[in-house]
Amino acid sequence: MSATDPRRRIPRTDALLALPAFAEAADRHGEAVVKAAVTRAQERARAGEIAPEEVAAAAAAGLPARATTLRPVINATGVVVHTNIGRAPLSRAAVEALATAAGYVDVEYDVDTGARARRGRGTLAALREAVPDAGGALVVNNGAAALVLATTALAAGREVVVSRGEMVEIGDGFRLPDLISSTGARLREVGTTNRTSLADYADAIGPRTGCVLKVHPSNFRVEGFTSAPGLEELATLGVPVVMDIGSGLLRPDPLLPDEPDAATCLRRGASLVTASGDKLLGGPQAGLVLGDADLVERLRRHPLARALRVDKLTLAALEATLRGPVPPVVSSLHADLRDLRRRTEAVAAAVGRSVVDADGAVGGGGAPGLRLPGCAVELPDWCAEVLRRGDPAVVARVERGRCLVDLRCVPAESDSVVAAAVGTALASRG
Repeated sequence: MSATDPRRRIPRTDALLALPAFAEAADRHGEAVVKAAVTRAQERARAGEIAPEEVAAAAAAGLPARATTLRPVINATGVVVHTNIGRAPLSRAAVEALATAAGYVDVEYDVDTGARARRGRGTLAALREAVPDAGGALVVNNGAAALVLATTALAAGREVVVSRGEMVEIGDGFRLPDLISSTGARLREVGTTNRTSLADYADAIGPRTGCVLKVHPSNFRVEGFTSAPGLEELATLGVPVVMDIGSGLLRPDPLLPDEPDAATCLRRGASLVTASGDKLLGGPQAGLVLGDADLVERLRRHPLARALRVDKLTLAALEATLRGPVPPVVSSLHADLRDLRRRTEAVAAAVGRSVVDADGAVGGGGAPGLRLPGCAVELPDWCAEVLRRGDPAVVARVERGRCLVDLRCVPAESDSVVAAAVGTALASRG
């Protein structure tokens, strides 16, 4: 390399890493990540792609925007509990609780006595306050785990009696028969797809019965010539009744009259109720077990419970969800239609497009078939790809050859961001 070779002007690695901007980035992302960005920029300069004076700027541009590869998106689909983009967004209170729990906390420690304490006691107390009909409460890492723990503790090596009409697939190819069989229990199927009687259950119950399982069908409805006994009837059979409500509704909601809730199910005779925490409850991913105190304690003491337990972050976010302000999921479900239309018309006017009626959906297996009346900004279908590839990413939905931007799940303060993203998308094709 000659003395006049411009590559001699390429900044040294140690000189670049000492710059305040890169030192700060190293605190955020780690020195290895920052050094890799610097090295890539230096290699570009050596290859003649950029001038030596541009190395620092190129290295800075090559740093990640955030400390995780997870990318924030704006939910403009109108689907409130959207599994593919993270289900329930957390409330500000829950986010603050996560930050608190990120350090050392008294998750299993009594600061008054210095002794070990019940793990997540504040969260469990909040659950029992939210559902007073529950004598006990337990939190595991997701809804499927709650069901697996319940059937394992009650029926491993024994039988779980379930209606053929409730042999559902819970998502991503996971089927209830396979899930229950993995616990070491044997499924005893009764009735038919559309009709199951109390006598069908009674005839199947015997010395080998561990529990009766009743599952709320998610993502579909069975209508017409159908019948099934209620929890009040099943409770007379003399064995524990486990009710998997799935969606995590703790109390009745007039908007969701056909969606079972934990409080009502317990009052009607369920021994245990299992549910998810990141659906209609609006909290973090978690599996909830509520019900008879002795049975809940039996589940808590089972060896499998240790493998399924949640961390301090989940416990903190769940407690804040239960005790804090109305979470975003509930606000989106109960969005005022007049306010939603006003906001939608403002965005449409800003980008020169029109507003059309468009129904939203609950999503996440909750209230299948229920339509949430709403509206959306109508765009050409090609806009959907441009929007989701933008920064920020706006995820809309494509329906009947149109891209629909639905503001139901968009915080009002983000309306201008959505309008700007739509304007940029439309301008990308003139």
